[in-house]
Amino acid sequence: MVWFGRLVVVVALCLPVLPAGAAGIPTALIATALGPVEVKGVPKTVAVYDVAAIDTLLHLGITPAGRPQKIFVPELEAKTKGAAPVGTLQDPDLEALSMLGPDLVIIGGRSSPHLDTVRRVAPAIDMTIDGKDLLADAKRRLSAYGLLFNREVEAKAAEVRLDAAVAATRAAVAGRGRALIVMTNGPKLSAYGVGSRFGWLHSELGIPPAVPDLGTALHGEVVSFEFIRKANPDWLIVLDRTAAIGETGASAKATLTNDLVAQTTAGSTGQIVYLPPADTYIAAGGVSATLRVLARLEERFRAAP
Repeated sequence: MVWFGRLVVVVALCLPVLPAGAAGIPTALIATALGPVEVKGVPKTVAVYDVAAIDTLLHLGITPAGRPQKIFVPELEAKTKGAAPVGTLQDPDLEALSMLGPDLVIIGGRSSPHLDTVRRVAPAIDMTIDGKDLLADAKRRLSAYGLLFNREVEAKAAEVRLDAAVAATRAAVAGRGRALIVMTNGPKLSAYGVGSRFGWLHSELGIPPAVPDLGTALHGEVVSFEFIRKANPDWLIVLDRTAAIGETGASAKATLTNDLVAQTTAGSTGQIVYLPPADTYIAAGGVSATLRVLARLEERFRAAP
């Protein structure tokens, strides 16, 4: 996809960095969620509407000039406090974006439906990460950002760190039993299986599912405490959505502290892993966020008797 002012031309192949154009501007084909996009020059002013992208860019030493008003991850909020607010994750502010005048806009996930709208103001790419293939997508985005911003050495080093963390976590969970992934939303419960947005915890880390035939709906399968007791997982892997989005309400620990959960192997042995909420739910696939999620899993599985 080539940018000529506001005109977009689709390119079919994904190639490495291309030779400089007639004006001497280097050109690269960047792998995006919608296919390869040709970008001319290294972007200097970038607005980002995807928290995973912000996370990975900061990991590479790149600070966005524009960001959503709220990005939910405390570490990222602190590191980007000087960036101009350009709307929210779900609702880009085109006037603020136009005033910023970015060379490139990066969207993804919750902001991806606004790609065409954002392109009225500036060139934009969709870098959505699919949770079903999270680790592979995370590394593809990492590699693309390294190429786009001339940070290929840093991107390769970050990939090595990710691979090492994955290997360590796989070793920690091996042979430790079956797990059920649960998301709490106040008192409500949803469970996620192998093909779901959190399914990479099973497929990539080798954690056997306690319930193999769970559905793959985006918001999970609504379940009850009786369902959890019947599944009797050796481990409960828990995401607190209320905490992830900064709302008030019953915490995941409060919700899961009851007699039915206590009757499971996970509940009776204390083998309940509470994932970093915003890292797992909002910044999923960001390099630093993924490293923190993996570290939490490795720590808890290794600590179990």
